[in-house]
Amino acid sequence: MDAYVRLGVDGKRSGGRFRLGLTADFFTATGEPRYREMGEQLATAYPHIEFVRLNRHEPEIQPEQLVGLHGIVVLTPRVTARSLEQASDLILLARFGVGYDSVDVAACTARHVAVTITAGAVDRPVAEATIAWLLALTHHIRMKDRLVREGRWDDRSRYMGIELRGRTLGIVGFGGIGRRVLELLRGFDMNPALVFDPFVTAEQVAALGARSVTLDELLREADFVSLHCPLSAATRGLIGAEQLSRMKTNAFLINTARGGIVDEDALYTALAERRIAGAALDCFDVEPVVPPSRFAEFDNVLLAPHAIAWTEELFRDIGRMAIGGAVELLANRRPHGLLNPAVLEHAEFQSRWRSVMSANAE
Repeated sequence: MDAYVRLGVDGKRSGGRFRLGLTADFFTATGEPRYREMGEQLATAYPHIEFVRLNRHEPEIQPEQLVGLHGIVVLTPRVTARSLEQASDLILLARFGVGYDSVDVAACTARHVAVTITAGAVDRPVAEATIAWLLALTHHIRMKDRLVREGRWDDRSRYMGIELRGRTLGIVGFGGIGRRVLELLRGFDMNPALVFDPFVTAEQVAALGARSVTLDELLREADFVSLHCPLSAATRGLIGAEQLSRMKTNAFLINTARGGIVDEDALYTALAERRIAGAALDCFDVEPVVPPSRFAEFDNVLLAPHAIAWTEELFRDIGRMAIGGAVELLANRRPHGLLNPAVLEHAEFQSRWRSVMSANAE
């Protein structure tokens, strides 16, 4: 049991029998919670769950870290087939967010572990962050701030901005986030948005006041190309040199999805040659980005450490939803955001679930 330590004052048990782990990156080096509602207050809100803090951060969860756990809430570490080799009690892996490219879902299914994401919890904050970036890019917020800090008042006429009204937004990926962006932009008097999403019908798009188009059409016509699709084999490298060449020279690229969707070499070249107006990047092909990103040399690029949408409300809602999966399992209900529902019917999963329920009944 030395692979993790229990949460609570002086390491005391938090009162439950469903042992739910939290990866170490939820905590500081001294064990203090980095985020509200991810510390001891969990024990108060969910007294039937024993919260367990993994005692070290690893880029990939190590097999011994899952020994004795019934569930695990994962922030940034990867979960592979190797991670699950000793997870004989595990029935739930809750991804803290909606992206799950870091989790081998097939391996989890083979090991009879239910995998959940916090579908819906990120929609509003990511949409707000997207709009914040639209405004920051078009109004040269970064450079105008620098002019005052550097005493360059008379240079202000060099940074004339543009408004959103009369402009066209292109949305790549029309799930919950893309739809919420469209909803929040009402009132800015923009043109009808363009949407590329092969999994959404033209009728569904039109019902929300947008127009379904091909990716090529979107790239040619949009003033802003905003990425909101998951990273998969189909979307890796979706925006490469060819696609960037189709964008208008006064158009901006915004990526709040995943770094692998954009070919970073191609984007760097497009920016260096001023073939697009600028970009805002929250995610990168390799994270964390250390040393500083090469994109930092561009004044027309905004950067964030995969945290542009991080808010108190976001972590509150994601935390409640992720932990809610354990609550739902204990109540014999299908968890929200379940990616592999067939696992619930497997005899091995049901055997583990009954074991947990039996322990809770003691």
